[in-house]
Amino acid sequence: MTTPASSRQGAIRDPALFPIADRVAAGQRLSAADAATLFRSPDLLGVGALADAVNRARHGDVVTFAANQHINPTNVCILRKTCVFCGYARLPREEGAYRYTLDQVMAEAEHARDGLTREFHIVGGLDMQAGLEYYASMFRALKREFPHVHIKALTAVEIAHLARIEKMSWEDVLLALREAGLDTLPGGGAETFSLAVREQIADRKLGGADYIGVHRTAHRLGIRSNCTMLYGHVETIEDRVAHLSMLRDLQDETGGFLAYIPLAYHPDDNELGRRLGLQGRSTTGFDDLRNLAVGRLFLDNFDHVKTHWIMVSPFLSQTALHFGVNDLEGTVVREKIYHAVGATTPQALTLEDILKLIRETGKVPAERDSLYRVLRTFDPAPAAAAS
Repeated sequence: MTTPASSRQGAIRDPALFPIADRVAAGQRLSAADAATLFRSPDLLGVGALADAVNRARHGDVVTFAANQHINPTNVCILRKTCVFCGYARLPREEGAYRYTLDQVMAEAEHARDGLTREFHIVGGLDMQAGLEYYASMFRALKREFPHVHIKALTAVEIAHLARIEKMSWEDVLLALREAGLDTLPGGGAETFSLAVREQIADRKLGGADYIGVHRTAHRLGIRSNCTMLYGHVETIEDRVAHLSMLRDLQDETGGFLAYIPLAYHPDDNELGRRLGLQGRSTTGFDDLRNLAVGRLFLDNFDHVKTHWIMVSPFLSQTALHFGVNDLEGTVVREKIYHAVGATTPQALTLEDILKLIRETGKVPAERDSLYRVLRTFDPAPAAAAS
């Protein structure tokens, strides 16, 4: 067996990774079996080194971020009792339930008045009283007041919910929302595609094939999107690999995904965490870094892999910049969904926080727009510049 140069240099210690390293070096696509090996290998640093090399070949030392603001207009959700991993949703008359009026949405959006915010990230619950006109009116008002801000809004689950309650097709809902101002879709709601997993954590939620179908429809209409995978609950390695394979297959077909974002499960303040006895615990840093690195290596047709510091901490996201990651969740304002299930990270980072986080890794910060076009590049840290 040919030993790859990287292993001879000591970067890879697990012999099971040697043939994978050879395939990566040759630019060959990895198989599902390769992905499973990457997930199981005890050599996390070796997996990270492979992912880092692939990322550097594609993006150099540049790490991008967006100046974005999260708006969560309603936490009322018809799946309150069946999505047992969620601590954010409420039934209509349950304590803590809310649905923003248009005035409340606009008041929260005022943070963008200074012109620095470039993206509204808008997601919420499956609220029977928040139909197509609720969101269309919201998007029209936001575009009128903040024409410079990109609207990334509504997961595939929410799009399918609107189609169901309005008795419309996915395509017609997407067309109506695009006319109102929708620009791209976020990637949430994927969870893990496995039917067996969904029966345990999100029974009655939009299935994996339909998640793919909504995104396929959006891509056909020219609406780009992100995609995700929720990990660290009851899924197996095989479930993860099958999920990633479905994402890679659709990207082969449409090229419509902008970025892949693995999402860490938070067990606090939700039924699944109580059922599994996981409260007070979270995914390990090993697993967080591994999911990012495997995403970079297996999803060879994705340009961007993003680390979500809200879920895994700014410190872990900083480390991830050497594990195949080229994009960092942005500035954000008042994120609610993950904090409702125990996230202890800040609800926002300032521009200076983001720049410092990136510069400390020896990387070069660059602000991007929602389509990953670089808007401005910042100087690296003085020490990095001097070296």
